[in-house]
Amino acid sequence: MWKWFHQLASPPHYYRMAGAIIPWTGWPALLLIIIGAVGGLYLAPPDYQQGDAFRIIYVHVPSAWLSMFGYVVMATAAAIGLIWRMKLAHVAANAVAPLGASFTALALATGSIWGRPMWGTWWVWDARLTSELILLFLYFGYMALNRAFEDRKQGDRASAVLALVGVVNVPIIHYSVEWWNTLHQPATITKFGKPSITVDMLWPLLVMFLGFTLFFITVALQRARAETLERERRSAWVKEL
Repeated sequence: MWKWFHQLASPPHYYRMAGAIIPWTGWPALLLIIIGAVGGLYLAPPDYQQGDAFRIIYVHVPSAWLSMFGYVVMATAAAIGLIWRMKLAHVAANAVAPLGASFTALALATGSIWGRPMWGTWWVWDARLTSELILLFLYFGYMALNRAFEDRKQGDRASAVLALVGVVNVPIIHYSVEWWNTLHQPATITKFGKPSITVDMLWPLLVMFLGFTLFFITVALQRARAETLERERRSAWVKEL
């Protein structure tokens, strides 16, 4: 395991390994998203209260999941970079940050689109919505701080500290609907016991979860490959490519 860990810290090894993995995550991601979209938009029955408006969950819920998943991955990579001084860990964190910010923005946008007909307003200062908005600002702050220093190493370290401080917001987002009285509905598929959603609505959502996650991994790997080339552009192995 430690041998694999040290090999992962090697830029040329990572570049080759990621290139081999990407087809195995990218094509399944595309297939799963197509299947999930067909299942969610056409095969799943309308909700008895919300009608067809509920179908936005097939984009909103996976996006919200990836907004938190991405931040945890970013903070974990940042911690590894700080503790073991692995350059590729900072590369991974930098690759994930714009992706996480994009899915956070998508979750907020789709939530607002759903909230307008259901709540009668585009936005409320609900605990879940507000903490999700803070998450978006944390992503922006990480990216801005990382580029604020001429010395790339200083930017990596400073942004890594911010990522670790901000990770406390992730459990707040997750448990906000339980800790405070909010308009946002509680958990439906992650609660203990039987999920509050029928199987014909649930399976497309699970497929979209997996498809979106594989898409996230694919793009993150590709972004990390690109940044690896940019950082190692003067290295002999890059020139050989």
